[in-house]
Amino acid sequence: MLRTLLLKRTLPLTPRHSHSLLLRRFSATPEPASSTDAETRKYAGYAALLLFCGAATYYSFPLPDDAKHKKAQIFRYAPLPEDLHTVSNWSGTHEVQTRNFLQPENVEQLERVVREAHEKRTRIRPVGSGLSPNGIGLSRIGMVNLALMDGILEVDKQRKTVRVQAGIRVQQLVDGLKDHGLTLQNFASIREQQIGGIIQVGAHGTGAKLPPIDEQVIAMKLVTPSKGTIEISKDKDPELFYLARCGLGGLGVVAEVTLQCVDRQELVEHTFISTMKEIKKNHKKLLSDNKHVKYLYIPYTDSVVVVRCNPVSKWKGLPKFKPQYTKDEAIQHVRDLYRESLQKYGAEGSRGKSVEDGEQKIDELSFTELRDKLIALDPLNKKHIISINQAEAEFWRKSEGYRVGWSDEILGFDCGGQQWVSETCFPAGKLANPSMKDLEYIEELKQLIENEEIPAPAPIEQRWTASSRSPLSPASSPSEDDIFSWVGIIMYLPSTDARQRKDITEEFFHYRHLTQEKLWDRYSAFEHWAKIEVPKDKEELAALQARLRKRFPVDSYNKARKELDPNRILSNNMLQKLFAQSDII
Repeated sequence: MLRTLLLKRTLPLTPRHSHSLLLRRFSATPEPASSTDAETRKYAGYAALLLFCGAATYYSFPLPDDAKHKKAQIFRYAPLPEDLHTVSNWSGTHEVQTRNFLQPENVEQLERVVREAHEKRTRIRPVGSGLSPNGIGLSRIGMVNLALMDGILEVDKQRKTVRVQAGIRVQQLVDGLKDHGLTLQNFASIREQQIGGIIQVGAHGTGAKLPPIDEQVIAMKLVTPSKGTIEISKDKDPELFYLARCGLGGLGVVAEVTLQCVDRQELVEHTFISTMKEIKKNHKKLLSDNKHVKYLYIPYTDSVVVVRCNPVSKWKGLPKFKPQYTKDEAIQHVRDLYRESLQKYGAEGSRGKSVEDGEQKIDELSFTELRDKLIALDPLNKKHIISINQAEAEFWRKSEGYRVGWSDEILGFDCGGQQWVSETCFPAGKLANPSMKDLEYIEELKQLIENEEIPAPAPIEQRWTASSRSPLSPASSPSEDDIFSWVGIIMYLPSTDARQRKDITEEFFHYRHLTQEKLWDRYSAFEHWAKIEVPKDKEELAALQARLRKRFPVDSYNKARKELDPNRILSNNMLQKLFAQSDII
């Protein structure tokens, strides 16, 4: 039996009660007074009532989903009907309300759901864990989620493959593979994605010799609206297989996935601070000599945090290194900065809102938690952000060292709290001969930040992958020797204050627009599918559609969508705008 999940219920706020109280207040019998005083009170009451109604209308009238960030929402919504669900992404930047949120428990139920939706022409957009910063899986009309289809179906230790239901989360899968001595080849920063979702948006880990995660897929079971359930692989309908591996959920609901695994192994992670000058000298060697490597740039400083990971050497053993500082000593100056900043701002943020210190004491907060609290005090003050960035650079300098663990433990990364993210992917030459365009991009980006005085927090994260054979992957290339650089910029949303989040959102999109205008076309950079945002301006949207058409096989993708999903039941507004065509039903 199908089960519907209530993901989140917004609190019922009822502005009409306040309105009625106000009406009663003005309709109460006044004390005797002169006619002039009575007239004055009457018109003052009318003016107050008009102002109140105007404010209530502004703050409570629901804007479209893609425009919600434009205003602070005090009342936000009227009480929701009992059967209406609010589905939000992790950062709370995108959300929709729907009555149609379906969770089949097996393939047969999923087939029935898709078949009935196709017959009724009712949209059921596939949605995974809802982690994508742009809410690419969300649809107001309806969604289908495979969280209840999360099993490991078959493990082949000899071939090092695993067949899973697409709703299984990455961490669940990794834990299930431990006893078989296997793991996934690469990981994104977090482990909460469903397998079906992480492959469909072209997610990636890091390592110039390792491809994006979709390349680990060797076979799929796809439930399509018009052709039913089909099984595809590189040997069985290869053209559709490669297109559907990174298909953005538009070609069918991914029900099962067969993945190529690798032997589980321990890694040594080495973290150290460098400078751009040193990075330029060692960049080619860092890319070629390390299985995993990434750079974390800290704006308004010359500090570059280098994190590299390699298998434990059987010959060298574990590195002998004694850290100069303890973890507590490494973070102490950040705690001191927070205490000083609290005194400076009088325990209040830039808007006079009380800062929520929470139940934890300052000494119990992690670095990323402290950073969030520091930013929340004055998130768009460049000088304040620079002081936080400088503290972060010092924190990493005192945190230099090694750690050893299994790959699924080591390759994770604490990304911090809620945030806006824009990540681009662009070619960086060959593994044997990097073009160095990746470092030029960063130098220009940092200079842009300083010239435009953007309050850019740390880090700017740079990673690399090999190419993918999936045509819709941002790292798509017919050459296996090509490497691609992925660069992410962020702005944190460190509080729930609606006005503060609105101001940060506007500044972030200004920041993102400048990078697009100055860098993207010159470096052939394209945004990650889980982070791309659809412009509201018609001319900007047309320009984006033209850019996508130059890079990706839009016509082939739309043709496959028309054949497999002619009624567009698996689509949503984002997909329709990015891949527009005239015959949408």
